Parts: sequence; structure tokens; C-alpha cells
Amino acid sequence: MTVASVGDDHIQEQSGFVNPESFTHGTSEQREYWFANGYKNGLNVCDTFQVAGDKL
Repeated sequence: MTVASVGDDHIQEQSGFVNPESFTHGTSEQREYWFANGYKNGLNVCDTFQVAGDKL
């Protein structure tokens, strides 16, 4: 899936060094989850300001 290729972890892997503390747009797994969730359930479920931190 294209969404996985733009995760911060995947992009940093290309340079040979992954630093999770510098992620600003989420991991590939997180991006895939939120894309699929919005696609299946509508954009209103993607309000990350209303989601518990452990779900982000």
C-alpha cells in the first residue's frame, strides 16, 4: 500500500538510521490504520484530537 511507503519509519530506513523520537507524521503502520479507518468509516472518525493517546 502506498500509505506505508510514506511513514516516517520507512522514509528514515532509506537513509539507514531510524529515530522514532523525530517522527512527525506517524509510522507506516499508523498511517495505514488511519487511512483504512477513514476509508471504511468516513472522515469524521479521523479526528485525532478526540482519540485517546494510546489509539494514535
